Amino acid sequence: MPIWIQGFSIDDENLKMSEIKTSALGERLKENVLVDLFIRLIKQKTLGTLGGFIVIVFILTGIFADFLAPHEYDEMFSGKYRKPPSAEFLMGTDQLGRDVLSRIIHGARFSMEVAVGGTILAIIVAVMIGVISGFFGGKIDILVQRFVDAFMSFPWLVFVLGLIAVIGPGLFQVIIVLGLINGIRNSRIVRSAVIGLKESEYIVAARAIGCSHVRILFLHVFPNITAPIIVIFSEALGYMIMAEATMSFLGYGVPPPAPSWGAMLSIGGRRYMLQAPWLAIWPGVVLSTVVFGINVFGDALRDLLDPRLRGGGGRYGAVKTKQALK
Repeated sequence: MPIWIQGFSIDDENLKMSEIKTSALGERLKENVLVDLFIRLIKQKTLGTLGGFIVIVFILTGIFADFLAPHEYDEMFSGKYRKPPSAEFLMGTDQLGRDVLSRIIHGARFSMEVAVGGTILAIIVAVMIGVISGFFGGKIDILVQRFVDAFMSFPWLVFVLGLIAVIGPGLFQVIIVLGLINGIRNSRIVRSAVIGLKESEYIVAARAIGCSHVRILFLHVFPNITAPIIVIFSEALGYMIMAEATMSFLGYGVPPPAPSWGAMLSIGGRRYMLQAPWLAIWPGVVLSTVVFGINVFGDALRDLLDPRLRGGGGRYGAVKTKQALK
C-alpha cells in the first residue's frame, strides 16, 4: 500500500529501504568512534596529544612499577648516601642511600591510586549534590547550597589538615578526604549544567507525558552533563596529585617509607637542596610534567567531546557524516 504525504507517494518497500539505510548509517557512525576521536585528537589538538602520551606513560608506570623499578623503593645501599646520578643510579641516591629513580617510579603508583580513587569519589559526590540541588530546586536547592557555601568558606588546606589530624594519615584517608572536598566544591558546576537543562523542551515534553524523575534523570539529564563531568574529571586528577603532594610535603599525606613525590621534596629535597640538588629536581620535574599532561589532555578531550563546541562536530565530523552517507 502506498503512503501519501503532502502529494508524494511512498510505498512500503521504499519506506523499509529508507529505514534500513538509516539504521546502517547509525551503525557506521558508531563503529569507529574511538578511532575517529583518536584521529581528531592528533589532527586538531597537538598539545592534547602530548598530554595524552604523558598520561599513558604515567598510568603504565604506576601499573608496572614493580617491573620497571630497578630496586625496591625502601632498599638502602650502605655507603652510597646522596650519590649523584651515575650509570648505577640514573637519578642518584637520597640521604638514606635509596635509589631515587626507583622511588619516583613507585611514587607514580601511589599518586595514581590517590588521583583515580579520589577523582571517582569526587565525581560521585559532585553529581549527587549537583543533580539533587539543580533538578529539584526550591527549598532543597537552598539548603544544599547554604551547606556548600559554608563548606567553601573554609580554606581547603586547613580543612584537609584538620580532618587528617583527626582520622590519621594514610592512603585511604587521603583519598576519602580529598574526594569529598573536591566533590563538594565541584558540585556547583554540575548544578549549573542541570539548571540549564531542566527547562529544555525535551525535558518539559518528558514531564508532560508522565515520565518519572528517575527516567528523566537517567535518559535526559545524565547523558547531557557529560562535558562538565569530563572537565571535573580532568581537573580533579591534577588537583588530587598536587593536593596529595602538598599534604605529604607537610607531613600529613601517605606516611613513610611510602615514596610520595611530595614527601621526597620535603624530607630530602628541601633539607639537602644545596648538597644534593637532584633530590629536589627530579621529583619536582616529574610532578610538574604529570600535572601538566593531565590538564592539557583533559582540555583537549573536553573540546572534542562537547557537542556544543566546534570540536564536538566541526568540519571533520561533517566530512565523516558525508562519507557514511555515500
